[in-house]
Amino acid sequence: MKMLNVIHKNGNYNIYIKKNILEELAQYLKDNFTGKKIAIVTDYNLYSLYGEMLRKAITENGFITEIAVIKPGEESKSLDTLQEIYKEFLDFNIKRDDLIITFGGGVVGDLGGFAASTYLRGIQYVQIPTSLLAQVDSSIGGKVAVDLPWGKNLVGSFYQPAAVFVDPEFLKTLNKRYLHDGLAEVIKYGCIRDKNIITKLLKYENDKELLDNIEDIIYDCCRIKKSVVEIDEKDLGERMLLNFGHTLGHAIEKYFKYKRYTHGEAVGIGMLSITRKSEQMGITDKGTSELIETVLKKYGLPNEMPKMNREDIFETIALDKKGCSEGINLILLKRIGEAFIKITEIVKLGDYI
Repeated sequence: MKMLNVIHKNGNYNIYIKKNILEELAQYLKDNFTGKKIAIVTDYNLYSLYGEMLRKAITENGFITEIAVIKPGEESKSLDTLQEIYKEFLDFNIKRDDLIITFGGGVVGDLGGFAASTYLRGIQYVQIPTSLLAQVDSSIGGKVAVDLPWGKNLVGSFYQPAAVFVDPEFLKTLNKRYLHDGLAEVIKYGCIRDKNIITKLLKYENDKELLDNIEDIIYDCCRIKKSVVEIDEKDLGERMLLNFGHTLGHAIEKYFKYKRYTHGEAVGIGMLSITRKSEQMGITDKGTSELIETVLKKYGLPNEMPKMNREDIFETIALDKKGCSEGINLILLKRIGEAFIKITEIVKLGDYI
């Protein structure tokens, strides 16, 4: 089993990475959790595949469990669904010494984590990410949130999990589109910190070879995220580098009402589009965008900006949580593996988009 320890201002927690990890999860709960009740937040697809297996692993150690099941997809990351989860917690009579487990992809982790951070002013929670995107990125670092009609993640908090359990076996039931969706975040880590990640992705012959080596890929990404969030837990400086491609990506997602592109697909377009522009401006080394395009194409990720109303894009970006009084904190590359933050006035965004 691979393990990383993430240190934050109020303590620390471990990320455990191992195939078939439920036995370790059960032992962890037995050794570390003194409450009686565990509420699991998941979606319908995952519940049908793994819900009862997870419940059995937990209840065999004497815990009482209930499962709150939500509709899959970004539309569930809303205040309405959040209220439904609160109602489930109330019906289960969850108290502050009980535990919440988020079992799913980024939507479940963000939504369930935000519910944990706010219900009764905070309850311990454990993340079990099941998508590649969540395993390498959103389950780590304590960012939890819901969307508003005006944009993604506009209501949220920083609330660290008690532990993160990553099982690459869950990726075997992901369809190809969503496996590759998560690879966009993997590519992001290669772009901002470690060119070797890009080299590895280009080397693999097919998805089977990728999955055969996915534990190492997940570990590399988690290692990078750990190093960044330990320096900047509240996203005020270096942690913003993790948003490479996201400012434009979030605008693309919202423009198409979260239906045309997955999160990773939109971020991939964002990374490539902004790098093409920064390369033309002489900010980024020549050939950088070509390498990003090559790896995106290899894994079937879109690589061209769709036709969009530019005013709508700017309006969404103006509300982006990465904004500051001087403008927007854009993340640009000097070259693959080296990123930096550039504060850009809203009126000058057209130079980059």
